[in-house]
Amino acid sequence: MPARSRNTSTETLINPFHLLKVRHALCFLGPKMPGLTIGDTIPNLEVNTTHGKFKIHDLVGDGWAIIFSHPGDFTPVCTTELAKMAQYLEEFEKRGVKLLGLSCDDLQSHTEWIKDIEAFTGSGCKVRYPIVADPNREIIKQLNMVDPDEKDSNGNSLPSRALHIVGPDKKVKLSFLYPASTGRNMDEVLRAVESLLKAAKHKVATPCNWKPGDPVVISPGVSNEKAKEMFPHGFETVNLPSKKDYLRFTNV
Repeated sequence: MPARSRNTSTETLINPFHLLKVRHALCFLGPKMPGLTIGDTIPNLEVNTTHGKFKIHDLVGDGWAIIFSHPGDFTPVCTTELAKMAQYLEEFEKRGVKLLGLSCDDLQSHTEWIKDIEAFTGSGCKVRYPIVADPNREIIKQLNMVDPDEKDSNGNSLPSRALHIVGPDKKVKLSFLYPASTGRNMDEVLRAVESLLKAAKHKVATPCNWKPGDPVVISPGVSNEKAKEMFPHGFETVNLPSKKDYLRFTNV
């Protein structure tokens, strides 16, 4: 990596990263489907869950929420995923994040399956987050969580391994879409939450392979003079051949 130098320039830079606005940064690990995506307001649907009926916006409240779907109850990958979510729930709660699971199975199926999930954790961990029952597939369609390839024995569409992180403004901040064959990495989900929280609180972004505790980069829209005010502890600028001082690291 090129050497870093202490920033002294007061030049306001042209923002080369405008094309990287979060709204356009959505990457799918499968075919892209039309519908709900980053920047869209999550529909305020009434859902029937293992914790009763409520509207999605009421769940989100003034905090954050993760809405995640799974292809089906009593399936191996889904069992490992929901067990890990149960184990990580406390970490999400510390960050003001609520969880909401979703599949096309009915409530009775969810209730029976939860026993298997809790047994699989092997630690006495309980599934304390609600799981939506959507046997008519109305919710998964409106939340853009339908797998374009996977079908049940009757030819009905199944949910994908989709996940939306929703902010306090009820807008989708990040989305994942995985095929049924690939389980999600909950460490990555937690890392993504940390990144979003940093970006929401400070005018920063998280670079490639960033982990909580690592330096972040200052958003290009922040001038050097403004950055000195916002980050009084200082920041470092990478010396690049272009002589443009847009790559600025700091700690928050």
